[in-house]
Amino acid sequence: MTQFKLQDTFNATAQEIYEAWLNGDKHTAMTGGEATGEATVGSEFTAWDGYISGVNLELETNKRIVQEWRTTEFSDDQASSKIEVLLEEKENKTVLTLIHTNIPDGQSDYETGWNDHYFEPMKHYFG
Repeated sequence: MTQFKLQDTFNATAQEIYEAWLNGDKHTAMTGGEATGEATVGSEFTAWDGYISGVNLELETNKRIVQEWRTTEFSDDQASSKIEVLLEEKENKTVLTLIHTNIPDGQSDYETGWNDHYFEPMKHYFG
């Protein structure tokens, strides 16, 4: 199992990022990939046209999101990984810390994927 932590700063409030992460329509607009979801513990979500799927495990409004997370590259016998998104507002911007754990060995380079398919599009989306 592997894990990593990424951090970046966005020109948005914690509330804007929190809502965009959890709302299917806003997530689609933010990343450019079709998404479904809602801000409810226990609800399922998809992202990037079904490539990503999971369940919301813990939600602290505008502060913390914990999700069970997997891609279509995970085999049926591999447990889902887990992501934790921490949001901290600083000087009219928000520092987002992403902790991705329990990634099965031999999986893709998700660290690059987060930068290319989330952080970069988010910078354009939030301006």
